[in-house]
Amino acid sequence: MARMGFLDKAKELLGQHDDKVDQGLNKAGDAAKQKFAGHDEQIDKVTGMARDKTGEGDTTQQGGPPPGEGQAPPPPPGQAPPPPPQQ
Repeated sequence: MARMGFLDKAKELLGQHDDKVDQGLNKAGDAAKQKFAGHDEQIDKVTGMARDKTGEGDTTQQGGPPPGEGQAPPPPPGQAPPPPPQQ
């Protein structure tokens, strides 16, 4: 039986506890915003990329509905999709 490397084990744990990792990244981002005022956009971009790279992506959904909710179902095969809603 082959031994699992440290990084392999870390990746496995990140995938199993993605919600906790995302919460930690959000807290780190908030702390960075306080320390580096005026760089909120860059911090949000980096923490968002980190959340996307760990596990199944962002599980915290800070804004808007979760993916798939609030959207029309896909059209039946052979039909054109409806136009996007007007805002």
